[in-house]
Amino acid sequence: MADPGEAATPSASPWDDVPDDFFLSVSISSPSSPPVPAPILSTSPSPPQPPRSSSLPFTSTHSSAASFSDSLHQATPPEPIHPSHSLPVFSAASRPAAADVWRPPPGPHHSNSLPEFAASASASHVHRPPPRAALRADRPPPLELRPRPPRESQAGTALRALACCAAPGAGTSTHLWAAGDAGVRVWDLADAFRSPTSRRRWGDEASAPFRESRRTPPALCLVADPARGVVWSGHANGRIMAWGADRDPGSGECIGWDAHPGPVFALAVSPYGDLWSGSEGGIIKVWYREAIEKSLASQREEKCKTSLLVERSFIDLWTMVSDGGACPLPAVDVKLLLSDNSRSKVWSAGYLSFALWDSRTKELLKVVNVDGQVDSRFDFLSDQDPYGYETKQNLFSSPKKEKARSPVNFFQRSRNALMGAADAVRRVAAKAGFGDDTRRIEALAMSMDGMIWTGSANGSLAKWDGSGNRLQEFQQHSSSVRSICIFGTRLWVGYMDGNIQIFDLEGNLLGGWIAHSSPILSMTVGSSYIFTLAGHGGVSGWKLSSPGPADIILRSELMEKETSFKNIEYLKVMVCSWNVGQEKASYESLRSWLKFPTAEVGVVVVGLQEVEMGAGFLAMSAAKETVGLEGSPNGELWLDAIGQILKGHSFERVGSRQMAGLLTAVWVRTSLKHSVSDIDNAAVACGLGRAIGNKGAVGLRMRIHDRTICFINCHFAAHMEAVSRRNEDFDHVFRTMTFATPSSGLLTTSISSSAGQLLRANGSRMPELSDMDMIVFLGDFNYRLYDISYDEAMSLISRRCFDWLRKNDQLRAEMISGRVFQGLREGDFKFPPTYKFEKHKAGLSGYDCSEKRRIPAWCDRILYRDSRASSGTECSLDCPVVCSVSL
Repeated sequence: MADPGEAATPSASPWDDVPDDFFLSVSISSPSSPPVPAPILSTSPSPPQPPRSSSLPFTSTHSSAASFSDSLHQATPPEPIHPSHSLPVFSAASRPAAADVWRPPPGPHHSNSLPEFAASASASHVHRPPPRAALRADRPPPLELRPRPPRESQAGTALRALACCAAPGAGTSTHLWAAGDAGVRVWDLADAFRSPTSRRRWGDEASAPFRESRRTPPALCLVADPARGVVWSGHANGRIMAWGADRDPGSGECIGWDAHPGPVFALAVSPYGDLWSGSEGGIIKVWYREAIEKSLASQREEKCKTSLLVERSFIDLWTMVSDGGACPLPAVDVKLLLSDNSRSKVWSAGYLSFALWDSRTKELLKVVNVDGQVDSRFDFLSDQDPYGYETKQNLFSSPKKEKARSPVNFFQRSRNALMGAADAVRRVAAKAGFGDDTRRIEALAMSMDGMIWTGSANGSLAKWDGSGNRLQEFQQHSSSVRSICIFGTRLWVGYMDGNIQIFDLEGNLLGGWIAHSSPILSMTVGSSYIFTLAGHGGVSGWKLSSPGPADIILRSELMEKETSFKNIEYLKVMVCSWNVGQEKASYESLRSWLKFPTAEVGVVVVGLQEVEMGAGFLAMSAAKETVGLEGSPNGELWLDAIGQILKGHSFERVGSRQMAGLLTAVWVRTSLKHSVSDIDNAAVACGLGRAIGNKGAVGLRMRIHDRTICFINCHFAAHMEAVSRRNEDFDHVFRTMTFATPSSGLLTTSISSSAGQLLRANGSRMPELSDMDMIVFLGDFNYRLYDISYDEAMSLISRRCFDWLRKNDQLRAEMISGRVFQGLREGDFKFPPTYKFEKHKAGLSGYDCSEKRRIPAWCDRILYRDSRASSGTECSLDCPVVCSVSL
């Protein structure tokens, strides 16, 4: 570690005195067939160590420290740079992984592996690894119809809604339809357990076989129409399309027409066969049964003409109920439509209100808000204008029939104008997120007893009778409700945080589990399953009888056959840390530092500190952070220089993040790139007022084979006495780091709040870092050696008595006491302290010999936590971290 303007002097090659590597590997598995339970992470020892060579394999390098030879005589490189030493890395996992129990793979283990030091575990669950298992005891085994795809593969193809429809004459065969940005796709559930017969595009390689339509404008909603044997889709360009339930969607839609100038958000089929559609601004249109059926029955060459007939045969309900410049309907997007067939009614829902319609006469019956109160605008207009809801009877005539009106006086017009203005303000406020947004209506469904159920953004459920009277409210979860599905006597509720809860029709909670790691956007029932669509694009099926005794039997059977859908893979990562002290390294110096990654290294992580400093730069960096900007000329130079070296070894940069002087970047081997996805970044300032980035952390999070890995580059408070401040810096980083998902228009946002916290099943708020399969902390932590003088430290270093020095290590002492890095581990290092060196001086003479005579210390560290609860005897000294870096 070096202060700005100072740099360490490395050896000619930092690997000359490093006999062994520092390993961290994880066993992972991938399925032989797609529909298998969700994955988990397991750890296992690294494969046999290759023979010693000049290019050390699978190292995690860590610099801003000098590496010494036995004679302590080293050559000075062309430029003063910080050297490196080997430190731990991580392992990756793919879907689905093994069980919780560690199992060593065949073959010899590392003979030179050293023990690892583990910090005291935290009393809370904040620092503990999340539960991961292919077959988890806390949830039923799912049918993974479409395993979670890489986020990057979903650009322009994300799925948004589900619907099930049985094909006419297909017996018990059911098809699952999905609406997405590229059109619609359909799975035949009879083929759910078959392997794909042809190569699928990126992101769908493990999906069950499906058929898809030609590319269409984004489909936003679906509704099944089994009576006609079609599935209706509403699109972002305002178009409505019908797809034959017994036809391949690739052959094209049955009919389609331009229904709205804006997007179609909701569709419903009334008991009279009319099709209702909702769009933006409160617009609802009804398309008549006669025209639809005539068009569906026509020959293909007549489709264009009959589709035009359907397009002209509609009623605009907004226009019909408007009177004197005012409308009893709120001018907000109609997001939900529901047909109550038993009562011949249709429900439409906006943000904070409902409207009830007579599905036969198209008469507006009632407008109520989320509290069940009748809207005053509806009361006033219905009293003053009893003729305002006359329905058009001529289905196909083009001229509009003039509506009978009662006289409207000046007072009424003024009142209508004021209500219209207030309605416009409410509409803008709702879209901008103002007002009581937590009560926003998110889901609407009807149970078999005729009750209507609604879900709100605050997690509450409300029960209504068929006349629009609110009966009861239930609150069992604090996360936002995203979808509701009812089958028989059970009510299934999907939440924003990925949880599913099951209720009976009286509102009693029957069970629940964490189904996905992102919002449950849509649910539908097909065959004997309820299918859930997650925000990340995964589709899972859950037995309608779950939770129940059958889950235990199925879980036991699957565990016995675990080896049939599990493959073990190994991934090794090189992690590098360096406090560069605002210096720039030459190409040759960087090559010497990074060495040459061997073929087994799949990921290279570089964390730099003090890339650029100075009061002016730090102030400018803080200002740029507030508007989402980052980077600096020096940072780009470092990235380009390192990238040029790694490019020759088939590595590509997949992500980087800079905050002030902190810079983190990740390169992956080209052959591994498609297995790396969901790359997000984050930054937490720990400087003055927790706002300046001279101290703090930058992180990169990614999925590698469906395992979430996070690398966090830190620079904590300096000075010997600032131990408590360094502990506080770590705690602040761990609890507040929030990862920003790149803007891509996908519905794949992480489940996090503005404070970077996760909502667990028990309702507790957890930091985002708590949900990582693996975390690697690297950087200049600035912990020093205490209760030792400069001369004593130098004497022990010269005699290479590092075990004695470690007893005075502040970081080890704090980790033992459980005050910092709780539950993290570090390999026992056997290299000299990395602080503090002067420029252009090699060997022991490079340590600070100025008037300050700063005591050497291991300021630069790499620690990690994987999904194991503890190292214990499971891994012994063999894995997953093997460190043997000595002189």
